[in-house]
Amino acid sequence: MYKQMIVVRTDLKMSKGKLAAQCSHAAVSVVEKVDKKILAGWKKEGQKKVVVKVKGEGELSELKAKCEKLKLPCSLIIDAGLTELKPGTSTVLAIGPDNEEKINKVTGSLALLK
Repeated sequence: MYKQMIVVRTDLKMSKGKLAAQCSHAAVSVVEKVDKKILAGWKKEGQKKVVVKVKGEGELSELKAKCEKLKLPCSLIIDAGLTELKPGTSTVLAIGPDNEEKINKVTGSLALLK
């Protein structure tokens, strides 16, 4: 089974619209890096996505490093600073789609965004 994880920084207090845009950027961006067989399997299974949270930039950076070590496709979104945030602010990390078990090694302990 495959899934995609979207990891959001909660310390930024983004509006709902900004948060939705950042998550969308991340989801689209990472898909371009995914193996075509995995992408096809993920689509066939219904494109499972799970959104979780971290408290800050440090946690997001650590997760990105773990993904790179495990060779998981990931995409860190850096905001341009045109609306709510300062330019260069990291907001969201998308991981996968990839094997659920592999992704859980990185994100298994994170709480769902509610």
